[in-house]
Order: sequence, then C-alpha cells, then structure tokens
Amino acid sequence: MIDYKKLKQLRFETGVSFSLCKKALEETKNEITLAKKKLNEWGAKKASEKSKRETEAGAIFSYVHHNKRVASLLELKSETDFVSENKEFQVLGQELAMQVASIPSKNVEELLEQEYIRDPSKKINDLIKEAILKFGENIKIGRFIRWELE
Repeated sequence: MIDYKKLKQLRFETGVSFSLCKKALEETKNEITLAKKKLNEWGAKKASEKSKRETEAGAIFSYVHHNKRVASLLELKSETDFVSENKEFQVLGQELAMQVASIPSKNVEELLEQEYIRDPSKKINDLIKEAILKFGENIKIGRFIRWELE
C-alpha cells in the first residue's frame, strides 16, 4: 500500500511524474531514499534510450558573475519548444550557465563530469539525466563559451 504523504514528498523533491514516483515507492516498500535511487536508475536508462533522438529546439542561457569578470553562454537543446519553454528547463539552463562560468572546462564531455556546484553529490550529467526523466525528452548541452577578464 502506498503512503500518499511519501508519494507527495517524493514528487515534490524530484519533480518526476506521480506515476513513476508511485511505481518507485511500490518497488521499494515506501522507502524514500531507495525510491530516489530507483528513479535515478530509471533516469539513466531513459537517458540512454533517448540519447539518439534529435534535439532541434532549445534555448541559449547567459550568466555574468557578480564581480563582472567572468561570463558564460550555454546552448541547452531539447526535442520540442514545449520543453524548452518550460520554467524548469529555463532554471536548468541558468544553473548550467552559472556552472560554466564558475568552473572552467574544455568541452561538453568534461563539463558533464564536473561536480554540480550547488550539490557536489551530483555531477552535471546527473542533472541532465534527471531532466530527461522529468520531461520525457532528450536534453543535451549543445555548446558553451566562457569568458574571463584578462
């Protein structure tokens, strides 16, 4: 039997659909921590399945550090405008632009392996996988650039 308070909590904390949260809680006997791990596993699988799909939509995000000495531009791609116009997608894009400005990386692959500055227990790749699970579309970083005042 599902604990609906835990279902609501899991949904709030992960942003994943109620149906997937419910399934994760059922499989883990209402254990939130295990359910989150299960959702992460499914996210990785879903990301792998969707990675071949074209990303024709998306948006460009910018970030200028408060000292005005570092800035970045980042292209975050999605399959549809419906997703790229979503508020949570917009927040993800801003967070990734801030990440690019904060920690230099040479290419997208290196960026994906960085620890997320707001939560070092996650890598940038984990954030992308979570977004893929949440939106049900392929999402990827197209390109980015970082400037630093010389």
